[in-house]
Amino acid sequence: MSLAESKIAARPYRSRFRSMRRANLMVGALIILTLVCIAIVSLFWTPVPPAKIQITHKLQPPFGFGLLGTDQLGHDVLSMLMAGCWNSLSISVSAVAIGGTIGTIIGVAAAAERGLFEALVMRACDMIFALPPILSAMILGAFLGTGRMTAIIAIAVFMVPVFARVALGSALQAWSRDYVLAARAIGNTQLAITMRHVLPNIMGSIIVQATIQLGLAILTEAGLAFLGLSVPPPAPTWGRMLADAQTYFHVAPWLALLPGVAIALSVLGFNLLGDGLRDLLDPREATR
Repeated sequence: MSLAESKIAARPYRSRFRSMRRANLMVGALIILTLVCIAIVSLFWTPVPPAKIQITHKLQPPFGFGLLGTDQLGHDVLSMLMAGCWNSLSISVSAVAIGGTIGTIIGVAAAAERGLFEALVMRACDMIFALPPILSAMILGAFLGTGRMTAIIAIAVFMVPVFARVALGSALQAWSRDYVLAARAIGNTQLAITMRHVLPNIMGSIIVQATIQLGLAILTEAGLAFLGLSVPPPAPTWGRMLADAQTYFHVAPWLALLPGVAIALSVLGFNLLGDGLRDLLDPREATR
């Protein structure tokens, strides 16, 4: 088979692959958009106030009392899931935004300066990676107390080296491009080159990384809430709903199943969205 014939034969597979990538983007965007809408609606309306105790209706199964039943104190599970969606998303988005901004600034600065500063940044990233976010949250909790801000800071600290590495690698590639060399040749400063040429050209990689890290942040926040290091009661969180459901798993399995599905669905949505954005924003993927 000639080269031309092989390219023609590969076209249906490429078309199918591109359709799959577009489907990932659309499905991920739909899941995340749905979760965002639920989170916003929960600020203004839930079927029952999430903190309302209805002890006479405790441990009711789905459709028995309320759409998704009640927990051991009679809290409406659907209302708690809706309110927990806002808490999980707001903490995760805030943490990724803070960590991503700081990490990106550090990464592009290291790419511009190189030398000792780059080496120090990489060693600092290695040290932070050695400290898991849950352990850092426990340390922060000892000083700041448990709460929303503790969870945000703990997750953000873990995100900084991730974005610093991504920004550094992408920025180093950008600094080797001809347009950057031309900008240096005409006398532009490092700051001007970084702001005008390097940063705009690495934003695609940063956005994709942020989308993927949001899924990890959701999982981390759920773990912190499971240990009681996130938003304190009575504000509901998916992780604490899982923790409270342990005792009643044999008599009320839906109490663990429903928040578990919510966490898994949100992580899946962010991962699909990140994969789709990567394929959309990466020119090398677009030509395949």
